[in-house]
Amino acid sequence: MSRRFLLDVMCGGLVAYLRMCNHDTVYAGDVGLEADDALLERARADERTLLTRDVQLASRGEDALLLESHDVEDQLAELGAAGVDLTLADEPDRCGRCNGRLERVPPDESTPEYAPAPAETSVWCCQDCSQYFWKGSHWDRVAETLEHVDDR
Repeated sequence: MSRRFLLDVMCGGLVAYLRMCNHDTVYAGDVGLEADDALLERARADERTLLTRDVQLASRGEDALLLESHDVEDQLAELGAAGVDLTLADEPDRCGRCNGRLERVPPDESTPEYAPAPAETSVWCCQDCSQYFWKGSHWDRVAETLEHVDDR
């Protein structure tokens, strides 16, 4: 089940992983949120779980998860232990760049030069930033990382 997260700037390494698992993930650094009060207000207003490494900030949040590790893979293990589903989506619906909605590109449509042809492989396009995505080598690396999360 997908969840809604707000990540403070200390948890930015998790953004792509969470979005690739179809979690609606806002990164504070992308939206200019720095002050603790602003983070807490945004998390509350948007009904998001705040992910932070700041003990005091986490203690003030209505719905906050405190991550203790600096290492991204260890942070992923902490999230998994907290019950966050870290399964890569069969059909991705979140843009890794901006968190916008993805839509599958029909097989007969063209794509930019950097993207594969949708007739040959599944391709998605972000409705907000127009970035194209497909399950390539980056997807494979993320899948491998997530497979090893349980081993930690």
